Amino acid sequence: MGGEIAVLTEIFEGKSYLIVGGGVTGSAVSRALHKMGASATIVDERDMAVDSVSNISPAQALERRWDCAVISPGWRQNHPMILALRAQEVELISEVDLAWKIKTLIRPNQKWIAVTGTNGKTTTVEMATAILRTANVNVGACGNLGDAVIEAVIDEANFDYLVVELSSFQLQWSALPEFVAAAILNIADDHLDWHGTFEDYKNAKIKILERCNSAILNGDDANVVLATQFWRGKKFFFTLGSPRNGELGVVEDLIVDRAFVEDPETAEVICELGEIRPFAPHSVLNTMAAAGLARSIGIDSQVVGMAIRDFRPGRHRIELVLERDGIKWINDSKATNPHAALASLRAFTSIIWIAGGLAKGADMGELVDRGKGHIKSAILIGRDRDLISKELVNLAPKISITHVDSAIGGEFSLMERAVIEAQAMAQKGDVVLLAPACASMDQFIDYGDRGDQFCAAVMKFAGGA
Repeated sequence: MGGEIAVLTEIFEGKSYLIVGGGVTGSAVSRALHKMGASATIVDERDMAVDSVSNISPAQALERRWDCAVISPGWRQNHPMILALRAQEVELISEVDLAWKIKTLIRPNQKWIAVTGTNGKTTTVEMATAILRTANVNVGACGNLGDAVIEAVIDEANFDYLVVELSSFQLQWSALPEFVAAAILNIADDHLDWHGTFEDYKNAKIKILERCNSAILNGDDANVVLATQFWRGKKFFFTLGSPRNGELGVVEDLIVDRAFVEDPETAEVICELGEIRPFAPHSVLNTMAAAGLARSIGIDSQVVGMAIRDFRPGRHRIELVLERDGIKWINDSKATNPHAALASLRAFTSIIWIAGGLAKGADMGELVDRGKGHIKSAILIGRDRDLISKELVNLAPKISITHVDSAIGGEFSLMERAVIEAQAMAQKGDVVLLAPACASMDQFIDYGDRGDQFCAAVMKFAGGA
């Protein structure tokens, strides 16, 4: 890596970079730029200390001259800070674009595979990565799921492939990466508070295809199909139905491939449906997307099936916490929008539903209308819970609603109170499901913290001796 850093140092040394946003992405960019000899300063609207790197306020940042500003994905393009930097004619670049520039300098043969969608991105990235590793491919996973792309690019492992999870924010800001294959899992209302309209959100997702060789697309999602109908690259669809030529799909209890076979009139078996965990329609779709990505770069179908059989998704994704006295307690805290929550609701019946939080501008009507047949009662928490409550009253008035607040100085935490209420309602055959349909930051650190608190409360109050 020493020689490669020397190459980068020749280009970056002495340059002055402003990093806009001090979260995980900003911290990673700062470390990378310092390693390459550049000056990196973080500006953020929050007070924070990041790796003892110099942090300044927005006002201070605008008083200085910068060679370039690296924008973290959560910042809107019409944010006053961004507009001021543009007015000063400062070059603006995303972390993903910066990583691509570095990749072209030191990893010219490295290939990128990308995944986007409203839901299922992390699981699909993890599964695709697991498949490639099973095939002995030197691959790393990065992007929106944790490790920044720039870290993966300069990693000493010198990955041959990166599987990159990309949010709509990252895609909105990025223009350079090229993908040997990209998957669009689904497109539904989310982050409308950031994008403004569903059309703008959808267009951000579709940007992933601008420099892509092969697209792996959800043929059961009307928004995906319509948004990609005029794209002229190689399109391969996956579906829960029987696959046609050029598709992956389901035949009886098998996932089969009719897209990446030599003879389009034949099909290759990928795996049995019963081998997918957790078993739910959206899990099957995510599995086919991951399989399609792997097959598109030549991974053998038997290797794909082997990896799927061994794969288990990360926590907080339809996670069975406890099954006791005929009651299942399920943690799907990762369901941070209505589309994800609906997938969870439709996977079970007789549900005591714990939901609420920050809605991010999303409408809850379709979620309630399509999920109401699965809901026995609802326990609502969080700032925007009334959006869910209103739709339940209008569309499913027979469903009982309980509002739970966090009592300051009370005996129990918010999540403990929600679990206590659920335990009092639950009977044999019921499923207590945490699928909030909202983001978590109004009352929790993140969705992981929310899920952890739910799991702890379940074991404390329902776990028994």
